[in-house]
Amino acid sequence: MIATLSCDVLIVGLGPAGCCAAAEAAARGLEVLGIDRRRRPGEPVQCAEFVPALMGQEVETPSAVRRQPITEMATFVENQPADCRNDFRGQMIDRAEFDRHLLAEACASGADCRFGIVLRALDGNGIGLLSNGELVSARVIVGADGPRSAVGASIGQVNRQLVETRQVTVPLSKPHYATDIFLATELVGGYGWMFPKGAFANIGAGVVPTAKARLKRLVADLHSRVLDEGRVGPEVIRHTGGAIPVGGMLKPFGRLGAAQVFLTGDAAGLTNPITGAGIPAAVISGGLAGQAAAALLAGETDAPDSYEEELTDVFGGSLDRAVRRRREILAVHADNQNLQLPDLRKTWIAYPEYWAA
Repeated sequence: MIATLSCDVLIVGLGPAGCCAAAEAAARGLEVLGIDRRRRPGEPVQCAEFVPALMGQEVETPSAVRRQPITEMATFVENQPADCRNDFRGQMIDRAEFDRHLLAEACASGADCRFGIVLRALDGNGIGLLSNGELVSARVIVGADGPRSAVGASIGQVNRQLVETRQVTVPLSKPHYATDIFLATELVGGYGWMFPKGAFANIGAGVVPTAKARLKRLVADLHSRVLDEGRVGPEVIRHTGGAIPVGGMLKPFGRLGAAQVFLTGDAAGLTNPITGAGIPAAVISGGLAGQAAAALLAGETDAPDSYEEELTDVFGGSLDRAVRRRREILAVHADNQNLQLPDLRKTWIAYPEYWAA
């Protein structure tokens, strides 16, 4: 006979969104089970590890996970000199340590967090089949399982627009305090980056899925460029990559039988479609999802609608603009037109053209 677990809240995915949801729900007295397919919390890191200081989307990063401050953004359009701005600040963090910090907070709040467990299926009644053979019955299910969310798919909410990324970590030859952004025609639907992190730098690029085959070369070319400038060393210490949702916010809730479902973080499409920034959205939306779960189970039947309204208030404006700018630049690519420098500038947050109506 298959064992069946019962809990108030099942959280699928224990990255920043899932851990914050778990902490908030458990702190309000709910029985919370969190599962994650990874065997070790925070690993592998699939992130550039930059947390921007965004007004209205502030995220606390403990000193133990910070690796260095970022004081400016340098944007390179094709082979033009850098355009520098000192009003795009933030922190480079150790993402694995950050995730473990949030996990510790969730566990301290009373959540039962388990790793190396995959959600194999969700039926129409909200019963989950786990990879260890157990069944889970929960009154609320929180999908924090990334851009290709199984929980989201179960309620018909799928991130259909994605960017594929590749990143390498290399030694940094001298201190650097800017996020370097590289815009180029061949980086279709994305951009390149070099983010310093203490003695190292993360160098990467993102493109539309149809250009994924070019990613290895694009990142190698970018590495060679900054290597020739004497800014980094030749050794590749590690590499990573993954998908980023770029289609904007999905409907962040639904039902499976008697179970209420909430989506959060990447699963809800909250990553910025232009910058790829997702950590603030994950932390904030995860906390809101945990609060919404508690509110619903306390009898507040409008909690799902309130959750969606809060997400829209916090993220709606920036997501809508980013989706619009992304659509414009992809239309130029689709028409096989030659991209001009003003076209590229219009797609990046450092330029006034991006913020124009």
